[in-house]
Amino acid sequence: MFHSLLRRDWIGRLRLVLTLFRLPNTVCTLGISTSQTIRPFTTSDCNLYTTSVKTMPFSSKPHMKSRCQQYPGSKVKRFPVPDDKVDWSQNWPQYKPVSYTDPSVLKTPVWADPDIGTFSPKFNAVDGAVDRTSFEGIYKLDNGKPLNPRGRTGLTGRGLLGKWGPNHAADPIVTRWKVDAKGQKIQHLVSKHPILQFVSIKRKDCGEWAIPGGMVDAGEQVSLTLQREFSEEALNSLAVPPSERAKIHERITKLFKSKGFLVFKGYVDDPRNTDNAWMETVAVNFHDETGNSVSELPLQAGDDAGHVQWVDVDSSFPLYASHSQFLELVAKERKAHW
Repeated sequence: MFHSLLRRDWIGRLRLVLTLFRLPNTVCTLGISTSQTIRPFTTSDCNLYTTSVKTMPFSSKPHMKSRCQQYPGSKVKRFPVPDDKVDWSQNWPQYKPVSYTDPSVLKTPVWADPDIGTFSPKFNAVDGAVDRTSFEGIYKLDNGKPLNPRGRTGLTGRGLLGKWGPNHAADPIVTRWKVDAKGQKIQHLVSKHPILQFVSIKRKDCGEWAIPGGMVDAGEQVSLTLQREFSEEALNSLAVPPSERAKIHERITKLFKSKGFLVFKGYVDDPRNTDNAWMETVAVNFHDETGNSVSELPLQAGDDAGHVQWVDVDSSFPLYASHSQFLELVAKERKAHW
């Protein structure tokens, strides 16, 4: 996702690839119940479902990774924020957050907003092609700048994030069963539950393993983002030769038209978050039950990924940001080992 923010010239090439692949361009609109009021979505064109696994359980402590001491990709250190001072309702006159926006953002590429004062964004609304609404509900403004709905982070500005307020992303969680030479599911020796595998990428920016995902472009539908990001990061679709396009198109279409499990929709505890800009995502699990869909395609790292491979779903495997919690929900839904 970080590199997605730094791209400048890929849009034209990407649109060409998507046209060649003829990937479905459906309105993917999702609904999930949380304790917060969220903007409504319809599901008329999406084959998604939710179950009793409704939402990712929140940590007992307020966003932790959003308060990491050193801001990623920089030497900037956040103003320390203790747990009891995170919430904006807590009076804290001594709070003096550091202001930081990455130079790449300040150059105002196509994916980034200008500085507040030089334009008039419509917060808590769909602002032209940019969706500035939040899954958290109505967020507050302070001196014309949006306030992180989860509280203080020790840093103002936008950091590495392009948009003031919510920065929307999509995370496709592609899974299959781990099987033996005879095609039988392999059970974990301790839990006795079958083992799931998921497509994981090793991020170039931080070296951590993660779910392949990326930013929702202005005006882009979430269904297209899910397919695009998986194609770019796990299959390196931008570099695929023409002879392979038909095969990729067939497999990708089959998987992403199958019934998907809406894992999570909401705020993400991400180390790039600031007081004025934060990450939100929609995570959807697409499961290759029989192993004859994308399981047979050779994985090839591309775009943001330094490496890509099928990884066993296991609680001991460390993942970037909140991705471990996403995988835990998938494992519970599939009655798999965790």
